[in-house]
Order: sequence, then C-alpha cells, then structure tokens
Amino acid sequence: MPSQHGNGGKGGPWGGGSAPPDLEVLIRRGQGRLGQLIPGGGGRRGMIALALFALAGLGAWTAYYTVPSDSVAVVQRFGKYLKEVPPGLHFKLPLGIDAATIVPVKRQLKQEFGFSTPGATDPYQSPRDGKRETEMVTGDLNAALVEWVVQYRISDPVKFLFEVREPSETLRYVSESVMREVVGDRTVDEVITIGRQEIETEALAKMQALATKYAMGISIDQVQLKNINPPRPVQESFNEVNQAQQEKEKLINEARRDYNKVIPLAEGEKDQRIREADGYRLKRINEAEGDAARFNALLAEYRKAPEVTRRRIYIETLQDVLPGLRSKIIIDEHARSILPLLNLDKQKVDQP
Repeated sequence: MPSQHGNGGKGGPWGGGSAPPDLEVLIRRGQGRLGQLIPGGGGRRGMIALALFALAGLGAWTAYYTVPSDSVAVVQRFGKYLKEVPPGLHFKLPLGIDAATIVPVKRQLKQEFGFSTPGATDPYQSPRDGKRETEMVTGDLNAALVEWVVQYRISDPVKFLFEVREPSETLRYVSESVMREVVGDRTVDEVITIGRQEIETEALAKMQALATKYAMGISIDQVQLKNINPPRPVQESFNEVNQAQQEKEKLINEARRDYNKVIPLAEGEKDQRIREADGYRLKRINEAEGDAARFNALLAEYRKAPEVTRRRIYIETLQDVLPGLRSKIIIDEHARSILPLLNLDKQKVDQP
C-alpha cells in the first residue's frame, strides 16, 4: 500500500502566520555564505547551492504526513518496522529514511464475486474473471452460478502488511475456495432455496478460521449470498421446477388455511355441546337432589302433624294451579250437574 503524505502545518518552518522570505533572496544569501566557505568559481558555487537548497526542500516536504481519522500509519525505518501511529499530523525522517504506510483499519472493505460495483477503487474488490468464480458444482453433481459478497476489516495492520504477500488477493482465493467447499456439500435445491443462511454462516466461520491461521490481520464481518442461478442451458427447466414448487407450497398453505378454519370451529362446537350436556346433567342431578330433600323434609313434618301437613299441601297446590286457569266455576257441593254453567263465558261474549 503506498504511503500518503499531506501538509498539516500552518505557516511553514518559519513559524507564526508571517509570509516566508522570497526564494531568490534565500538563494542569494545561501550563495554568499557558501562563497565564503567554498573556494573556487562562482558558477560552481551556485550549482552546489541550488542542489543543497533543493535537497533541503525535498527533505522538508517528505518530513511530515497526515493520517486520516479512519486509518493508522505503519512507520518503517530503512524497511524495518518501527511503530504504529494514530490519526493526525506526524513527522518522520525525510528522504526515504522513514516510510509511512496508511492502513484503513476503521473502514469496512468488501470483495465482490460474480459481479462488480461501478467506480470501485480497490483493484481486489471486483472480480477478474467473474464467470469462472461463480461456476460451482453442488453435492448432487449439478451446476450453479453463485454470486456473493465478503465484507471485512483490517484488524492488525502489521500482520496485514508483513505476514502475507498480497493479503487482499489471498482473501479472494480463500473466499472462493471456501465457497466451493460449502456449496459442494449441499444439493442444488438447498443452494438455490432453503440453504442460503446456512451457507453464509458456515462460509463465514471457515473464512475467518483460515484468515486467522494464515495471520492475514483480517476480520471478516459478513458473507452474503446474492444471486444463485442454474446455468443458462437448464435455467428454464429450473424455473419450471421452482414454479411447480411454489404452486405446491401455495396449495399446501391453502389446505392448511381451510383446515385451520374448519377444524377449530368443529372443535369449538364439540366443546360447546359437551359443556351444555354437562350443565344439563348437573341441573337434573341438583333438581332431583333438591326434590328428594324437599320430600324428606315434608315427610318429617307430615309424620309430626298429618292433618295440618295434608291441609297445607292442598292449599299450596291450589295456589300453584289456580293462577293458571282462565275461568273458575265455584258450585255448591249439593249441585247435581255443572253443565248449565259451562257456557257462561259464551253468554258474556254474545251480550251487546
């Protein structure tokens, strides 16, 4: 990863906010001082002075650098790892003695397999041969075109830079190898329909295990499957199978809906009938037990005073029966017949 430099200071090496001296004045002053120190011709002294000033300017330009807020800088001195510095403005030894490599540790990176996002700046984000990457063989010896995305972060900048050569490219090879292994353990129906989440979870675990084993300094956040299609020559047949499967699921769901609509209703009616019968049973038992208790109490009273109890029963019976009669005829006990009295109501109706 190339080093990134920036000017984070204000006012330059002369301090404050004052403007720097004119370059021509500085050159003349330098020539005058070098002329006093170096004997010889003036042209030679001028060339040496210009070379020294150019070297000094280059050293000043390469002595500072800026680290973005989402990154850290790994500093090397003569190619050997020295330290890791946080975001901000920093200084280093100039003229290539120290080299600072910016590593975006807080940025989520991604690699795409089988497709590419327009405008991607990372050369390892988009596939070089997307068709080859997506062609896979499933466990039942069928072919499938699998597209997926790997999202990752740089967790250890030192390992990312020095432990593995081209870690981003290595991650692409690891991801492709793991995805082929995981897809090869499943049937084509599982890969296309119900096995997507299991494939993502298993692939994530295996990719992270290999990244840790190889000391790549990478932490994988997510593996997400995109489009999974059969090869073009058999795509129409697979579409027909999928449509038939969807139709089957639709009919099963409709049958379950009707079942859930009819069976609970029948169960409810059954429970209602059972509760009604149980209530009627309890009612008849309670009425019978009440009648038996009433008869026993009446029998006890009858045994104490038969005449009084008999008279009381007769009167209470008349109280229950007489209110339900529409007409009442009271005759003398010596009357021989009641037939002349039976049409009294009719005579009342016929009178004007």
